[in-house]
Amino acid sequence: MSRASSNALKHPPVTAPSDPAGAPSFPELSVAIDRERRRGRGAHSNVSGRFEAEARVAFDDGWQSLEELPPFKTTVAIDTSRKVITRNDSPDIGFDRSINPYRGCEHGCVYCFARPTHAYLGLSPGLDFESKLFAKPDAPQLLEKELASQDYEPRMIAIGTNTDPYQPIEREQKIMRGILEVLDRAGHPVGIVTKSAMVTRDIDILARMAKRNLAKIAISVTTLDAKLARTMEPRASTPPRRLEALRQLSEAGIPTTVMVAPVIPALNDNEIERILDAGAHAGVKEASYVLLRLPLEVRDLFREWLMANYPDRYRHIFTLIRDMRGGRDYDSQWGTRMKGTGPMAWMIGRRFEIACEKLGLNKRRSKLTTDHFARPKRSGQQLSLF
Repeated sequence: MSRASSNALKHPPVTAPSDPAGAPSFPELSVAIDRERRRGRGAHSNVSGRFEAEARVAFDDGWQSLEELPPFKTTVAIDTSRKVITRNDSPDIGFDRSINPYRGCEHGCVYCFARPTHAYLGLSPGLDFESKLFAKPDAPQLLEKELASQDYEPRMIAIGTNTDPYQPIEREQKIMRGILEVLDRAGHPVGIVTKSAMVTRDIDILARMAKRNLAKIAISVTTLDAKLARTMEPRASTPPRRLEALRQLSEAGIPTTVMVAPVIPALNDNEIERILDAGAHAGVKEASYVLLRLPLEVRDLFREWLMANYPDRYRHIFTLIRDMRGGRDYDSQWGTRMKGTGPMAWMIGRRFEIACEKLGLNKRRSKLTTDHFARPKRSGQQLSLF
């Protein structure tokens, strides 16, 4: 291993296919970690975060020292945050508060827009994001304390909007189930987004909450192609298991949404109609989609993955992405960041609308209520006589 100065390249170059005349030029790519060390992971590299003063690069010094490096194993550290509810004022999303039981996500989805958040921890948005995880075991207790505050005004809490609450470590941690138990007792509404069939474990709580219009679930089905899913989302539930989860949730009376997310032009956009049809057959009544987002480090991680797995589509996909992002790799402007702009983005939106209309999706939107909210009793608080 060697250290480079802060002005050194954080993305050492590898050869990319030459671009045709007039095509947009792309920056150089980062060096990938050996396949055996990252087996079962989504990202191919582990470049330093954007806030680091130094970059560390693994290189072979002629003594085969790289062969001695261990594979990336999942580790879980404790997140000691004193609050669990995160607030936001983004005008283009339907919630102003959320909970993330975990930082980092073992699902390893290469396109995950949450990857750059690991840079705030001094870690890489690459392989560190999916192997060095942080859990909040006291999240249920912190949540109950925040809900008990006299200043708290109930509104829907979103869970899974950053990292997945049902990623593999939830099997042992059971933090998400504890959070649901608190929300159920308090009569507080919750909306959940996940890629995991593990959500069916909590059907008993979710069905009870759904009867009072307190819960709804959205499951993202990116593709029905098992090979593409395995490559792009290595540790997430398989597409058939996600569809089966939607069926079980729907049969339990829980409002469900199938999300075609993210839509990646020239890679999975041809599956929009098939995914919606499969969701409708699973009993889903609502659907949504989100265009691929490539903020900060995600751009280079996705580009590296694309070069390794679909090099023949590399230039075409990024040309289409730029056509939908005003000539850039990503446009973070509110109102357009989820759907994009331009003819290609319009066509994707129209195809989605037509398919939903044919399948009878989105005719009615489920609405959650705060009418059942009962503020939890704080520790030591005297009970009322009446």
